[in-house]
Amino acid sequence: MKTLGRIKKMIRQNTPKWIIGFYHWFLVFSGAVFYRFPSRKITVIGVTGTSGKSTVVELVSEILRSTGHRVASSSSIQFRIGEDIQRNELKMTMPGRWTLQKFLFNAVKEKCEYAVLEVTSEGISQHRHRFINFDTLVFTNLSPEHIERHGGFENYRAIKGSLFAGLSKSMKKLKTTIINLDDEQADYFLSFEADRKIGFGMEKHKLPGVYLEEMVLSPTGSSFGFNGQKVQWSLLGEFNILNGLAAVATVSAHGIKLQEAAKILDSINIMPGRMELVIKTPFVVVVDYAHTPKSLKGVYKTVKEGLKGRMILVLGACGGGRDRWKRPVFGKLASEYGDIIILTNEDPYDENPTSIIEQVDAGISKEFSGKRFLILDRSEAIKKALNLAQPGDAIVITGKGSESVICQANNEKIPWDDRERVRYFWSEINS
Repeated sequence: MKTLGRIKKMIRQNTPKWIIGFYHWFLVFSGAVFYRFPSRKITVIGVTGTSGKSTVVELVSEILRSTGHRVASSSSIQFRIGEDIQRNELKMTMPGRWTLQKFLFNAVKEKCEYAVLEVTSEGISQHRHRFINFDTLVFTNLSPEHIERHGGFENYRAIKGSLFAGLSKSMKKLKTTIINLDDEQADYFLSFEADRKIGFGMEKHKLPGVYLEEMVLSPTGSSFGFNGQKVQWSLLGEFNILNGLAAVATVSAHGIKLQEAAKILDSINIMPGRMELVIKTPFVVVVDYAHTPKSLKGVYKTVKEGLKGRMILVLGACGGGRDRWKRPVFGKLASEYGDIIILTNEDPYDENPTSIIEQVDAGISKEFSGKRFLILDRSEAIKKALNLAQPGDAIVITGKGSESVICQANNEKIPWDDRERVRYFWSEINS
């Protein structure tokens, strides 16, 4: 396995980009031909942006499903066709090769009316979205991400934009875009052609859409109003309310009444690995996927509000040469919001994991001397946090969320689950 991984890496590094691009395009095309272009027989909703994609996919799917529709969905959390659910263990949000075409084929075979897909910049750059007939596209937000991979923020934005540019070129069906009008890049995504454009946001805009009217946040949930409707749910944070607005705007474009959507949101109590409360007492343990400065800040800010005790942070950063610039920024954010910081391994890939967490450590304030720990073993880091916690404290574990593996060098994957580790050590402490 390790030898195969080295060979694949060497081939990628020494093959011209246009050949690699054609290779990915041909794989997708051949898959579409083999499965007879299944997206033409189902309504496809694509969700893209920097953060919130998985949550919006799952919320949209749940609302559609709860209103009597048969739905397939693909996200970094899970693959679901009707009632058949498989955890996403690929460490790949938007699967490559023939996987998505096969997924859509099976969705059609199982008589699904909708397929809701999470669409990533990496997937777009490798043509995984090609030959999928999207009917609706949702833009959640945009902030710097995968900068090394795409060669700058403008290129990253352009890759996302190419998905919207292709919408009007698809088969002749009603095409809709759902846009976060609060985001700085909203005008860019509104500039692409569509038959209908619907907005959403915390502020009311002129474009028809779903807009926040009131909001109350608490450490155990939130309540909010939009377009005359009220919702009270267990999901935490302002950013999750924005995700909820995105989901409502999306399903409203497909005939779901706002009152119905609000009622269904009321019943949603958990989003796996997204601000998930694993322990509620005597202290709080939150597990979240946050992997960008903006999302990390949102998580920390949400937990900090109303917290009477200390905030203990467990974090690291992804390897594989991905967005090295973020590492000291993560450290700076941790020192701004945390009281105790534990740096640990995340997904090192082919990088030295110690070097990665040292780069995160470089951004931590010197005032944290004696209040920050570098513990490479992620299990031991979580155990340390639980042992340090006192009643009223909050432990925030970020970077992995509901992911099921840790990726190491040579494509080696170690089975993993932050939430299971927390439960295991907590039961051990209390035994």
